[in-house]
Amino acid sequence: MPVVILKALQDQEIPVYGDGKNVRDWLYVIDHVKALLLVLEQGSTGETYNIGGHNEKQNIEVVQTICEILDDIQPRSDSCSYKDQITFVKDRPGHDWRYAIDASKIKEKLGWTPEETFQSGVKKTVQWYLENIAWCEAVTKDNYNLERLGTK
Repeated sequence: MPVVILKALQDQEIPVYGDGKNVRDWLYVIDHVKALLLVLEQGSTGETYNIGGHNEKQNIEVVQTICEILDDIQPRSDSCSYKDQITFVKDRPGHDWRYAIDASKIKEKLGWTPEETFQSGVKKTVQWYLENIAWCEAVTKDNYNLERLGTK
C-alpha cells in the first residue's frame, strides 16, 4: 500500500505484479494491533490464534480501490484518474497466488473480529499517508526510492 499511495501522489507509474490477480487477505493495522493485545491479555498459553481480516482481494482490486479513494479525496490536478498510472510489471519468480488463513478460532475463542471493513481501513490508511506525506518523503529520500527490493 505505501508504494501504491506514494507513487500515485508522485505521478509515477504504479506497479502491479503480473496480471494483478494474486489474492491477499487485508486487515487494517489498528485491528491487527487490537487482536494481538487481546491474544496477549486473554489468549491461552501455548495456543495459536490466526489473525485475519476476512477481506480476500486481488491485488489489482486493492490498487484500484486506493486510486478511487485518492481520486475522491485528493484528485489529480489534470482531472485524470490515478488508475491511469497503473502498469503491470513482471511477477517475481515463485510468487504465491494466494495467501489465506483460517481466522475462525480467534472469533470463536476470544470473540474478536475486525472493526474496520476493507473500504474503511484502506480509506484511513490513505488518509494517514496524506496527513504524513512530509514524514514519508523524509524517510524515503536518499534511502529508498519505492523500488522493488530483493531482486538483485
